[in-house]
Amino acid sequence: MSESLEIKENVTLAPFTSWQVGGSAEFFCLPETLEQLKDALRFAKDKGHKLTILGSGSNVLISDRGIQGLTLCTKKLKAKEINKTETRLEVICESGLLKTELLKTFLKEKLPPAEFLAGVPGDVGGGVVMNAGVGEQIRPREFVEITDWIEVLSLEEENFLELKHYNRDDLSWSYRHCRGWEPGLIYRAQISWPLSDADPEIIQRVRSANQIRLKKQPLDMPSCGSVFVNPEGHKSGQLIDHCGLRGFQVGQAQVSEKHANFIVNLGGATAENIDAVIKHVQKTVLEKKGVQLRTEVVYLGSW
Repeated sequence: MSESLEIKENVTLAPFTSWQVGGSAEFFCLPETLEQLKDALRFAKDKGHKLTILGSGSNVLISDRGIQGLTLCTKKLKAKEINKTETRLEVICESGLLKTELLKTFLKEKLPPAEFLAGVPGDVGGGVVMNAGVGEQIRPREFVEITDWIEVLSLEEENFLELKHYNRDDLSWSYRHCRGWEPGLIYRAQISWPLSDADPEIIQRVRSANQIRLKKQPLDMPSCGSVFVNPEGHKSGQLIDHCGLRGFQVGQAQVSEKHANFIVNLGGATAENIDAVIKHVQKTVLEKKGVQLRTEVVYLGSW
């Protein structure tokens, strides 16, 4: 095992999530290189530990009882390489690179992905896994449009730790999902856009979009971003609002007063509080509107 890879025991996970809630990891590591990443995966396999992958923690709800086995956090895998061809800006980036860092790269060239990336939290790996996107009718608006390829460390028994390459068309993309690369761990991706689409007004549009989001979304409070996927023909926030649930609260977890598709931690919320709010919202919207809300949030740990 790499000398510099430290595997810790009983690490509190709340600081590694945007909701600032959750129990402890039985084992925890923060690999910084591909070799350390492989060492961590070998450790979990050799010890027979369940493996949980944690990225930037922006779209997960970790149980107050914590996570058994090894929790592998990718936030230190954030290297990027920028290439400019005659026609495209290409960014090869590790999965833990924050989307805000990717945004800066595209903004420097005044390219449209900057506006899209301003609206989605988290990291590149999560962006691919969730095919992250925004509600605005802009181009691009989903990760499928900016992803050229991904590299995945296989977790299959017969080719364990083999680095597999998938082009965009090899994968199955849908609303808030990307399939066809599992089981594995996304190590890096190439994100690109045509240089011919440079727009001198993009900087102002990004600034304006950020100002609008600050007014409409509780970005100054711990949350996970949008909690529920928009059902076909509906907007989750509007459904929740029309059911009179804005401000609904369990403990210190509350449906945001600013945007009903956000659940915020008022300070001292538990994962159980947040889960109770989620379940109450789902039950109420189903009873009053006949619509089953599905979460974007991924539940991790012992529930």
